[in-house]
Amino acid sequence: METVLDSEGIKRLLPHRYPFLLVDRIIELKPLERIVGIKQVSVNESFFEGHFPGAPVMPGVLVIEALAQCGAILALREIEDRDQKLVLFTGIREARFRRPVVPGDTLTLEVTALRFGPRIQRMHGEAKVDGQLCADAELMSVIADRPKS
Repeated sequence: METVLDSEGIKRLLPHRYPFLLVDRIIELKPLERIVGIKQVSVNESFFEGHFPGAPVMPGVLVIEALAQCGAILALREIEDRDQKLVLFTGIREARFRRPVVPGDTLTLEVTALRFGPRIQRMHGEAKVDGQLCADAELMSVIADRPKS
């Protein structure tokens, strides 16, 4: 798998940082259409401490968040003043969780644009491990101005 964007390239696009940056690298990117990212799920992830002791499972909401972060990368790459913008998650439709994600898994995050406007996006995301579908959902987001500090 060739790396299109490494972790440093991702951090230049997304404002997320550890422990909430949930995309390690991008391996495919077709602007305005599709993106595929990778998340290496480590036993050292902070959420495994309480979810669940003795039977660690990545929370489904974080799998969806990882998909949303991939979608945000797809959107932000197309915006010139992206340093002054945030992609805000506005909705989820038809989310389904089909297989647990556990330490040691390599999570493949595939996001396809359904509607790609200058302000509003709608995308379909699928999270897979070894080709098996773990979760899928339709994701909506809006591009907003970053608050002035």
